[in-house]
Amino acid sequence: GLVLGVYSSEKEGSAARLTNAGDAFDRLVSGKLRELLTVSGPSLKKGKTRIFHGLHQDFPSVVVVGLGKQNAGVNDQENWNEDKENIRAAVAAGCRQIQDLEIPCVEVDPCGDAQAAAEGAVLGLHEYNELKQKKKPVVTPQLHGSDESEAWQKGVIYAEGQNLARYLMEAPANYITPIKFAEHIEQKLRSFSNVKVNIRPESWIATQQMGAFLSVAKGSVEPPIFLEIHYSGGANTNDSPLVFVGKGVTFDSGGISLKPSSGMDAMRADMGGAATICSAIVTAAALNLPLNIIGLAPLCENMPSGKATKPGDVVRAKNGKTIQVDNTDAEGRLLLADALCYAHNFNARAIVNAATLTGAMDVALGSAATGVFTNSSWLWTHLYEASISTGDRVWRMPLFEHYTKQVTDCPLADLSNIGKYSRAGGACTAAAFLKEFVTASHWAHLDIAGVMSNKDEVPYLRKGMAGRPTRTLVEFMARLSQDSPN
Repeated sequence: GLVLGVYSSEKEGSAARLTNAGDAFDRLVSGKLRELLTVSGPSLKKGKTRIFHGLHQDFPSVVVVGLGKQNAGVNDQENWNEDKENIRAAVAAGCRQIQDLEIPCVEVDPCGDAQAAAEGAVLGLHEYNELKQKKKPVVTPQLHGSDESEAWQKGVIYAEGQNLARYLMEAPANYITPIKFAEHIEQKLRSFSNVKVNIRPESWIATQQMGAFLSVAKGSVEPPIFLEIHYSGGANTNDSPLVFVGKGVTFDSGGISLKPSSGMDAMRADMGGAATICSAIVTAAALNLPLNIIGLAPLCENMPSGKATKPGDVVRAKNGKTIQVDNTDAEGRLLLADALCYAHNFNARAIVNAATLTGAMDVALGSAATGVFTNSSWLWTHLYEASISTGDRVWRMPLFEHYTKQVTDCPLADLSNIGKYSRAGGACTAAAFLKEFVTASHWAHLDIAGVMSNKDEVPYLRKGMAGRPTRTLVEFMARLSQDSPN
């Protein structure tokens, strides 16, 4: 199969404006492609497809996809590069049509941006069907032509990174337990000589005095794991690392503050923070980025049992602060508190944590963007610029002192794990809670609860767990490898 792009016509009824690859193919078939496009109906709208058979012996099926306006560039209203997003969506639609025809290989027009085209193809074809007997046919996308092979390969690596996060988040919680998650990441990193993976057991977590983390884990029969990854890609191994921290709750029942049963199965993806940061580090290693990176993932289940933490219990975090656990379903911040304290051991260049932390984040932004709370404009600028390029957007949220008072005004301990006005500003009070465990001057907290899954909002992702914002984290690292904080 072959996927080719076509731009929107300036005027209705004017000739189709094909890409360079489309033009070359049209010449190869003596103008028949343009002819067919003209007689087959109105000009193709953005993301729409039209399929033609029998045009060329090498490509029995050719899918033409609408790319929208040519050279649209960065859309300041949408905060993304429209050309790249249009290419991703169009190529994904074209590749899926080839898959529906059960054709095992598809060549893809680079459409002027081979990286975006590769991302669209590889993300668009991915589907978690490990446990089904009937699977969709596997389609291998490859670049049509050879001019942009390096950019294409980069796009494939970016997309495979996000697909790894999607795989981990989508898999059932009995398949991805804390230890199985850690082992899966270790296996992915085994071939890199400059990566060291430590899978820390419960006894180590206890010696680190991570009382907040252990309080979440103790309700489950699955033992907790603290996954620690060291990637030494920098020219000097002593250079300050970028430290990522990811919430790794492999199943979140809510604990004693039990969640409603409807939709609880989606809580297998409550380790989305750990999945995205670990997948981003796997991708950084595959790209051989010249950075030192450390990944930290506290992994456990949050379950109700006779051993589980009870609402009102007080636990002690690694830095000595006491926390009143008023709601056991506000558990992610407890894991992260201890992991953030530990992250300060590494003289970090910057600390970035990611977590499916609050339903309030989903209420605030939906699936449009990841909410970012940060004390560093330098860090924010890099994340924001990276997200414009990837189309997986971020939006800055407030870290006001106003919210800090709502978690520090606590009857029994230094902090409460929920804000005293309950639901008001829930994503903001959660961020304020985390800030109490951070002294680093470059820190960002990414609340990814709203972007955890995809229904139909992102056209190049199928329905299911989204693996967002893995590509934005990778692009952020790629840009960071060329810059230094002020």
